[in-house]
Amino acid sequence: MPAPTQLFFPLIRNCELSRIYGTACYCHHRHLCCSSPYLAQSRLRCTPPPAYATFCRPKEGWWQHTQGRRYASTPQKFYLTPPQVNSILKANEYSFKVPEFDGKNVSSVLGFDSNQLPANAPIEDRRSAATCLQTRGMLLGVFDGHAGCACSQAVSERLFYYIAVSLLPHETLLEIENAVESGRALLPILQWHKHPNDYFSKEASKLYFNSLRTYWQELIDLNTGESTDIDVKEALINAFKRLDNDISLEAQVGDPNSFLNYLVLRVAFSGATACVAHVDGVDLHVANTGDSRAMLGVQEEDGSWSAVTLSNDHNAQNERELERLKLEHPKNEAKSVVKQDRLLGLLMPFRAFGDVKFKWSIDLQKRVIESGPDQLNDNEYTKFIPPNYYTPPYLTAEPEVTYHRLRPQDKFLVLATDGLWETMHRQDVVRIVGEYLTGMHHQQPIAVGGYKVTLGQMHGLLTERRAKMSSVFEDQNAATHLIRHAVGNNEFGTVDHERLSKMLSLPEELARMYRDDITIIVVQFNSHVVGAYQNQD
Repeated sequence: MPAPTQLFFPLIRNCELSRIYGTACYCHHRHLCCSSPYLAQSRLRCTPPPAYATFCRPKEGWWQHTQGRRYASTPQKFYLTPPQVNSILKANEYSFKVPEFDGKNVSSVLGFDSNQLPANAPIEDRRSAATCLQTRGMLLGVFDGHAGCACSQAVSERLFYYIAVSLLPHETLLEIENAVESGRALLPILQWHKHPNDYFSKEASKLYFNSLRTYWQELIDLNTGESTDIDVKEALINAFKRLDNDISLEAQVGDPNSFLNYLVLRVAFSGATACVAHVDGVDLHVANTGDSRAMLGVQEEDGSWSAVTLSNDHNAQNERELERLKLEHPKNEAKSVVKQDRLLGLLMPFRAFGDVKFKWSIDLQKRVIESGPDQLNDNEYTKFIPPNYYTPPYLTAEPEVTYHRLRPQDKFLVLATDGLWETMHRQDVVRIVGEYLTGMHHQQPIAVGGYKVTLGQMHGLLTERRAKMSSVFEDQNAATHLIRHAVGNNEFGTVDHERLSKMLSLPEELARMYRDDITIIVVQFNSHVVGAYQNQD
């Protein structure tokens, strides 16, 4: 029976197969990991080899270092002009404004801005945003891939469908299944809000649809229709876990189509973290797996900004995560399950999609690799067994779900991959976005952090501050404005064009040594609507 997969999984837009294979998802024909083997900040490496150690934390300009050598030549002052910088920063920006009240419902979300700045080539981050059409609410998420971009791409395409299906009432699920069975057209369950570069995989759409259909069929069988209340937290957890299970199962079963067979294996052997927000009226749920973050921007009565963290990092800095891992494995593995702040000494996030190297048994890994395509069998990463690998699975995709009831003072939400949080403190992130959205800049005393500042330098800082009010409107996108600060901020907390142009001029082989991919979504709330909900209560 032909299934109307195009209604669930849109076709590729302006993106032919060769482009996808060569640049967007398939990083290299022979390697799963599109990262260079000596990347200092790689999620799958502990420390860089000595030959490249000078690149880890550069204290001087990057132009002075080339393959460990030092040159005395004087660098040019600017590598990129301001228009060139803006062109790079704005290449992947996207904005969506929620339509005004249409007589049926009104949204607590005014709209959102998103943007990405790559460090890896190709970028391993992904982003997604969609409106739930058969239920209420909006879904937004950022996805941080590692060991390649295949898993983050698949999760960015599929996870929202699993969440949307999990939120559907029993009657709607029955209607969808009956329509598919009879070959009738389906109403879409999601309205996607995507940048043209945020493509869908046309070749895998049928496979993805069939797995999703199996999921809703099981939901129909499990639910007799007696209860109409949907637990959003439970729905989010079930969607995350089921998608990860399907990624694993598809890789084990394989596919007669060699292209699809290689695709599902690449998705399973690479990995991705995910941070997803579901906003419905004043109900905000954040489901997080890994080390991306959700940060709420709150405006206090005096106009200042404060940050409220709505997610927890799942890594070695989280004591509860460390304890959870140790409790899930025998006591004799207490010292080996986390080494050098990494899972089994290798992986930084303790929760992630894919990464079957940390989930499957050794026998299953060997069987799948031996029966897989030559490209997979020839890859050293896939054949490598993590040390002290005794009682898998060591990794889970189950999210930690946080609930927050929105208030009028909650002005915006920032979802971002760890590339942002590695460079900026959460309070600075919220302040910069808050000042951008309101156009108000509180004139706090300039802090120089112990640096010796000449009178001329101080004059320059004051001049820059006076120009700040107008320069904020250089960006029409809050996420772009935040990336500009993340990459270009100097020691005084202001954007330095020279620094910004240098960082954006870094060649591909050096960029990843200075920063990670950065993906940001800034969601702006409608305070009037949120206040109206409160008054109703």
